[in-house]
This record gives sequence, C-alpha cells and structure tokens, in this order.
Amino acid sequence: MRGPHARLTAALVLLALAAPVSGCDATPESASPATPVCGLKIAVIGPLSGASADLGTNIRSGAALAVEQYNVRHPGCPVALQDFDSQSDPKQATALAQQIVADPAILGVVGPAFSGESAAALPLFDQGRVTIISPSATRTNLSQRGWSTFHRLLGNDAAQGPAAARYINTVLRASKAFVIDDTGAYGRGLADEVAETLSGKVVQRAAVPPRQVDFSSVVSQIRSAGADVVFYGGYYSSAGALLKAMRDAGLRATFVGGDGVKDPGFVRAAGVRAAEGAVITCACLPPERASRDFPVHYRAGFGKDAGTYSAEAYDAASIFLAGFEAGRTTRRDMEAFVDAYAHDGVTGRLQFTPQGELVDSAIVVWAYRVTDGAVVAAGEIPRT
Repeated sequence: MRGPHARLTAALVLLALAAPVSGCDATPESASPATPVCGLKIAVIGPLSGASADLGTNIRSGAALAVEQYNVRHPGCPVALQDFDSQSDPKQATALAQQIVADPAILGVVGPAFSGESAAALPLFDQGRVTIISPSATRTNLSQRGWSTFHRLLGNDAAQGPAAARYINTVLRASKAFVIDDTGAYGRGLADEVAETLSGKVVQRAAVPPRQVDFSSVVSQIRSAGADVVFYGGYYSSAGALLKAMRDAGLRATFVGGDGVKDPGFVRAAGVRAAEGAVITCACLPPERASRDFPVHYRAGFGKDAGTYSAEAYDAASIFLAGFEAGRTTRRDMEAFVDAYAHDGVTGRLQFTPQGELVDSAIVVWAYRVTDGAVVAAGEIPRT
C-alpha cells in the first residue's frame, strides 16, 4: 500500500507479533484445511466516493486495520483487501456483487454498507455462497429473506427505531413529533419504526428525496404542525442540509437522526451553530470505547480517530481472518465458520442467530449529541 497505508503497515509492525508461515501456491478450492492457502481475499463494498463516502471510508479503514495486522502476523501468506465502490447506489452494488461472486479468491465481504444496496446485492451473494458481514446495514427485513450468507454486527431498525422513540419520549419529553424519511430502504424503514413506537405523538409524516435542495415546503409543514421534535431517517449530508434550512427559518424543534446521520459531515452540512444539540441514535459502539487498544492502533495507522462503523468493520474482517487461520479456504466452509462464531471482539460479543443477527444480549443502542461541533456519546438508551 502507498501513502497513509504505508504508515499503517509500519505502525502495525510494532503492534502485532509476526509468525512464520510456509509458502504456498494451492488454489482456494483445492487445498485441504491443513494446507496453507495464499492469495485469498476479503472484499469491502460500500460508498467510497460520493455523498456518503465518509461512512464507507470508515468501514474500509476498519477492515484494512484488521487485514494489515493479520498480514504482519502472516508475512509469507498475506490476505488482500479489495475495494468495491458502490457510491451507495443499489444498481452499482448489483454489478459489483456479480464481480465479487465471479472471483473465487474472495471468501468474505465486509458490507454492503447500506440497506438499499444490501437488498439489491444479497441475493447474488447468497446464490454465489459468498458470506457477508455488514457493519452498518440496519433494515430489519434483511435478515428475514432466507439468505443463509447474511450477517450483521449491529442491531437492526427494530432495535434502533423504538430506542430512538423512547429517547424522544423519556429524555426529550416531546409532545408533537414530525417524522421525515429520505424515501430509501434504510431511511424509510427506520422512520417507520420510530413513528410506530411514537404512535399518537406523530403529528405528520413527510418524505424528502436525498437530492432535494429546496426544503421550504417541508419546513413550512413542520412550522404548521407545531412540532417540538423532528426525526429524520436518512444520511448525513441531506440531514445537515435539512437542519440548516430549519434553523435558517427560525424553527427550534429538536432534531433527531438515526445512525446514517452519525458523521462529522452532518455538522459540516448544517453548520456548527445549527447542529448544536442535535441528537443521533446508533446501535454502534462509540469507537473510542472499543477494546484491545483499537482506538490507539487506528490512530497510529491512519493519523486520526476511528469513525462510525470503523470498529464494527474491524470485527467483521477479523472474523473472516480467524476463519483463514482456522483453515477455512472454501466459501462453504467460511459460511459455516461464521455461522458458528462465538467470541468477543473489540465491539463486544460476536455471535449470530440463525438469521444472521447479533444475539440479543449483544445489541446496545446509543444516543449521541452534537456538542461544540462534535458528535459525542451521551449514553446507552435503556431497553425499557
């Protein structure tokens, strides 16, 4: 790797113990578990460019850290991390999934990042027996479609949505909630969960497409409804633009967003003054709380603090890498390995239900607030 990744590799030499590994030239599908197999790959699929690139880059970096640490321990038989930039477009994700399935050296996927692209790509991954572990796709029904290769490392919208509603009820003590979504698979699904839990407190629903730049109509609706809380289901760029329009119009309703809003890009889009006090929920661990010195290693490798989903992506990649160390060198064997995996990672317990969800005891939803221009953890949201 070049540039910052060269620095990452150098830093990791100090962080991992190198273990001698014999050379090998077997193909992925022909070797026995006792024979080391080289040339294996993990794929990352998500938005590495475009309006949501911050979140995709966080995921890519977390996975890269795990792979680099593995390669320091296994210098004679390294694993490659291959990037697939979906730009958060389900159509592109479908084409990329076809490329991944066609490459027999790819035995696992960290991603897809978002729910829409996951829904489009997962049938292809399942047909090709490529195991995926998403660190970020939360739409509830992704685990309900019978895809045997699907797994995710955070709670779904059925966990996050009601938790956000509880926070709106018990902490913000809202009386009138205005619920908005971006018309996408993730944003609409999360907004539906919030609205269902808030029930009679929802005074109005609205949809704002992600590329919309004129928010005057929905701002007028919020004003007319007299809402004291606005919940937005969608991603950080549009959320910030919407909040800026609200504050420019003099609306003081508390703004609440889901995990797709948890990025510094939200503050940049809204402006520091407008973003102050905004609430964000996420079923992801604050990365600064990750264990095993993950925050220190990440900063040493990338020169900045870990972002949203970085620690989850690190754990996702680490599961696949543990499979390689255990001699799982076919797609079928890797799927079985991930299904049975039950160990602690840097984000907590890593163990899946038969549907690919985290076991219930591992799911925690956090509330965050924008304070002095930064997204800061405010605490876990109680389950009841």
